[in-house]
Amino acid sequence: MEKTLPTSAEIRARARASLAGNWTSAVLHFLLYYVVIWALGLLAYIPIIGWIAIILVTGALTYGLFSFYLTMSRNQAPSTGELFSGFEKFVPTFILYIVMCIFIFLWSLLLIVPGIIAAIRYSQAYYILRDNPNIGALEAIQRSKELMEGNKGRYFVLYLSFIGWYILGIISCGIGLLWVAPYFYTALGHFHDDLRGRYMSYSSPPPPPSPYGGQQFN
Repeated sequence: MEKTLPTSAEIRARARASLAGNWTSAVLHFLLYYVVIWALGLLAYIPIIGWIAIILVTGALTYGLFSFYLTMSRNQAPSTGELFSGFEKFVPTFILYIVMCIFIFLWSLLLIVPGIIAAIRYSQAYYILRDNPNIGALEAIQRSKELMEGNKGRYFVLYLSFIGWYILGIISCGIGLLWVAPYFYTALGHFHDDLRGRYMSYSSPPPPPSPYGGQQFN
């Protein structure tokens, strides 16, 4: 008998359990990521060169952010290196970012809703690429589409469940976001692992431990 699908509240509870006792690392690493993004934002004021630089590194940084909190959601201790691990996979992460942007943009031409659905459909691609380093960007996107079949609504509801938290983070002059964002990304990691456990082959090998951490939390 198939297990009942976890609710957004249950996924958030799993995220809090993973973060318990580890908030300091989670928050400080998101602050580091934010500082890097803020510095890159300054490049936007440099015409052409700055824009190109941002496009080149966004895929790698996104991969690293997702990978860091995915490792944390698996109750392992990621290191700072994992936050920037996308640069070791620069080509596939760059291609994945560009292809996703193109696909989402094309769907958005049909109206905003198809664009949102496309973004949700491709939402698992970075996680899949992380756990399957030998596949390409297009295969990661295809696998993401397969995993999200019938689960897009659940993902959207999980997103909506964080709106109140993000509002609280914003009205605290943005300081609260340093706690909300790790909570959010850790919850997304749990959502992915729930999908992976349900819809990928049970004979598949477990995801490899992160080369940047892998130490189990106490």
